[in-house]
Amino acid sequence: MTTTENSTNPSASKQRVIKKYPNRRLYDTDTSSYITLAEVRQLVIEREPVVVRDAKSGEDLTRSILLQIILEEEAGGAPMFSEAMLANIIRFYGHAMQGYMGSYIEKNVQMFTDFQNKISEQSGVGGTDAWAKMMQMPNPMMPAGYTEQMQKMQEQMQKQTEQMMSMFGLKR
Repeated sequence: MTTTENSTNPSASKQRVIKKYPNRRLYDTDTSSYITLAEVRQLVIEREPVVVRDAKSGEDLTRSILLQIILEEEAGGAPMFSEAMLANIIRFYGHAMQGYMGSYIEKNVQMFTDFQNKISEQSGVGGTDAWAKMMQMPNPMMPAGYTEQMQKMQEQMQKQTEQMMSMFGLKR
């Protein structure tokens, strides 16, 4: 990373820079060692600010690497996205509302994340396995109203999505 980049973007100095070489290897400049895609995934899970740059050109490849991680996770046996959902997302590319769809998904995921954090705080279950531990608890141990709140949130998101899609003539 150059001095110019640091001076124009104060948060850039806090990012962990990973260089991608033509042989597809990833080099962590923080630890001065090669790392795997799984290790980049772990950095993301740990909320480590990461930027991936082409070692030769300096081009930002972060999105590409994050998409590659998602692709590997989806192929790993417990996919998060159904084929119908992926098809609907593809239909929005090139559509006038493409930018809106991206921000819509981002806001809903952030709302869900905020909700998870609030439940974790209220339940007193901490750590990276908080949700796994919580989901194993018997229902009486769940925070008051958790199931109802989760169901309402899911219904609200589904209703908003269906309304938005119907505006553009798209159906489930």
